[in-house]
Amino acid sequence: MPRHFEIELDALRTNIIKMGSIVDEQIEWAIDAILHGNLERIPLITERDSKVDHYDNLIDAQCARIFALTQPVAVDLRLIMAALKINHELERIGDIAVNLAERATPLRGHADLLGRIQIKAMAERARRMTRLSIDSFVNNDPDAARAVVREDDVVDEMNRLVFHELVNEMKANRDLIEPATHIIIMSRHLERLADHATNIAEDVIFLVDAQIVKHPKLQPASGDA
Repeated sequence: MPRHFEIELDALRTNIIKMGSIVDEQIEWAIDAILHGNLERIPLITERDSKVDHYDNLIDAQCARIFALTQPVAVDLRLIMAALKINHELERIGDIAVNLAERATPLRGHADLLGRIQIKAMAERARRMTRLSIDSFVNNDPDAARAVVREDDVVDEMNRLVFHELVNEMKANRDLIEPATHIIIMSRHLERLADHATNIAEDVIFLVDAQIVKHPKLQPASGDA
């Protein structure tokens, strides 16, 4: 491999990792703001979104340059293809963090309602999936990526459960309609967050194992419960 090509690929991986670190932090802050009322970092979430957009453009340009100047094959080609797709998923995760943060102020003072439903568990699971999907790219770990993929259906079911819980809350107390609506929107964002994490994980499996898993259901790995 020519030295300049190796440098380009290393820079590409580094920028994906940096972008992933930013969006992971954005998600952590946004969820913390909603669940614990820590609003002081909300402006930072929006501010960091501009950095995410910067990396989005930078990574697209890097991939285009590599394609234009070289003829990547095998794992190098898969890296560039995966980078393009992961870049898109990370940018969308950054947008979700901003959207989640917008729910924090309207939900302040509704800790009792948040505590009665499964939204905290759902948020923690979606956040964990996001972090693990990014780590799977950093470590070239397809097993971690597969663990993320298997979690997606769980979050989908939690989203349905939260919706039904909130419908019952609103029926019992009409004063909860406004905060419950914000939580329903939050739940939908968390479900989309898990989807993006799953997409990243599927791209990592493609990168490392040259296996496309977009549609077939993954079976538990040997040794799984």
